[in-house]
Amino acid sequence: MTNASAALRGFGPVFALLFALQFVSMGAMEMSGLFWPIHIKALSPSESVFSLAGIGVYICPMLGVSLTSAFWGRMGDRYGNRLMMVRALAGLAITQLLIAFAQDVWTILALRFLQGAFAGYIAPAQAYGVQVTGGRDRAGLFAWLQVATNVGSLGGAFLGGLILDALPFAAINLTAGAICALCAVIAWASLPQPPTGTRGPRPAKTITTFHPSSAGASVVGLLVLMGMLLASRMVLQVPFSLYMTQVFGARHWVTGLSYGLLALGFVAGAPLWARLFNGRAKSYVLGWSVLISAGCLAITHLAGITGSIGFFATLYFVWGALLGGTTPALLSLISAATQNDRQGSVLGLAQSCQQGASVVGIVAGVAVTQFIGLEAAFPLVSTLYALSLLVALGIWLKARHSPDEGN
Repeated sequence: MTNASAALRGFGPVFALLFALQFVSMGAMEMSGLFWPIHIKALSPSESVFSLAGIGVYICPMLGVSLTSAFWGRMGDRYGNRLMMVRALAGLAITQLLIAFAQDVWTILALRFLQGAFAGYIAPAQAYGVQVTGGRDRAGLFAWLQVATNVGSLGGAFLGGLILDALPFAAINLTAGAICALCAVIAWASLPQPPTGTRGPRPAKTITTFHPSSAGASVVGLLVLMGMLLASRMVLQVPFSLYMTQVFGARHWVTGLSYGLLALGFVAGAPLWARLFNGRAKSYVLGWSVLISAGCLAITHLAGITGSIGFFATLYFVWGALLGGTTPALLSLISAATQNDRQGSVLGLAQSCQQGASVVGIVAGVAVTQFIGLEAAFPLVSTLYALSLLVALGIWLKARHSPDEGN
């Protein structure tokens, strides 16, 4: 808590409000996350429809975000990221309210797709954060915004469960819609408009410096690595609860606790990684990315072979802590490689890649566990991390031997 307060004070009051908005709005969206299968099953006319819609309800918003984030990013560069944040929150509010009244699975899937297509809040929030902080400590900025998302997700899932115990599922969507609408009003009324036509001063001590000739190729490599790491993580999104039941015979609360430890580990680890990476050269951060990929490979291999649920839960926490040094750090490198007047575009593209990678990971996990069995889930995760390790190693070696990329 002390570290969080110090970080918020260091970035300033505007970032504190930005952090609060991300925490509350993302928490509101996650209130329904764990409980969609219950609602979809109640509305599905057959098991085949349920099997398809149960996956689609998670994938559809990701597809919507992946197809539109780059476009909204360009609109943010042109018309302002603050406006794009308000637009995204309004889009979330409207679609949540419409979903509350939807009575068939196909309408819900369509609205979930539109929710992703018209929302895309995280990328403009990140770009706005870079603007209002003047590009200072990007690793810390992105880490704390990710912390807001993860803590909000944990709190939102708990609140959603409380609502569902007392009220129909539609009450979750109505509550989330009202919260997102309130956040949109607060963002419009309280967040200052960054000065137009200016490029915030670049910090004297930054992670790295890039020449225009190498920046494009550098960003592509970082996007590929980030996407592979995220796809590896998302393989277990759908089969996790079945795996816990079949392998460990775990009760539902144990399954939820174990899954939540991944986010808890991320929350604990991300600020520490941000502090370690602050002011470091790109090759230093990428060197750690190689080690983190190797660590994730070892952790997921052990998780897939252990028969102890306590050891498994501990590994999940450690895995989450390692993940805290992946996406925020790589996003900070991508942001630092991009001119300030193109932050919205490149961070929107990054969000598109993240959502696309998430879809690939989820589909791969479902396909492998359906056709081979649940025992193949963790070997698939480990294999993807092995590929990520090779990619990270290649990017690190290139950065070390490239005079344009700094050491």
